[in-house]
Amino acid sequence: MAVEATAEFCQHCGARVGPHRRVPWWHVHRRLYDWTLAWAYRPSASAALSVLSFSESIIFPVPPDVLLIPMVLGNPRKWFRTALICSIASILGAIAAYLIGWLAWAHIESYAYEWLGWAGLTKENFATATRLFETWNFWIVFTAGFTPLPFKVFNICAGMFGTSEQAVNPAMFFALFLLAATLSRGARFFLVSGLIRIFGAKITPFVDKYFNWLALLFAALLVGGFIAIKYIF
Repeated sequence: MAVEATAEFCQHCGARVGPHRRVPWWHVHRRLYDWTLAWAYRPSASAALSVLSFSESIIFPVPPDVLLIPMVLGNPRKWFRTALICSIASILGAIAAYLIGWLAWAHIESYAYEWLGWAGLTKENFATATRLFETWNFWIVFTAGFTPLPFKVFNICAGMFGTSEQAVNPAMFFALFLLAATLSRGARFFLVSGLIRIFGAKITPFVDKYFNWLALLFAALLVGGFIAIKYIF
């Protein structure tokens, strides 16, 4: 795509214009990032976004925003559909990760206390951790889903804690987990998609550079506000 010689950023994808340095072979994460980004310009971009969003909630290290942003820039009129695909796939991935945590703990529970006893894992400590996770279940998952915290780790841990014998109400635990995952993932991807739809490529460098910090700040203020309300009233 042709770009004006005076342009600092590409009008299509928002990437910086000009010569790029060669990525060393040992920068695996950056190479994986670039490989993921390349899917945005292929006919199967929507399918790739679904797979990426699903797998990122379980194990994949690159966030779906990498594909979401250029896809919205390429077709702004489909910003809602693109964000919806990203959100639904990510929520389904969170459910899969929850089930993985449940099945994994069901198979290793009888050995875990023996294997990890040196690290302080006892039935009493696990019960305490379960109660803490039950108390803060919604906010833990919501914060991880909206911010750059490793969402996948908290999904798997939720499956472990929420289905253990120490869990008071596994059904309610899962319901809150699903609600938090739905709200946080939807809020994040629709926010990013909406910003790109409104401001176009010129906001891409800002989103790429500061979104993680802004997401952390927003989550901290939101959680802090509810904690303050709880203690005040």
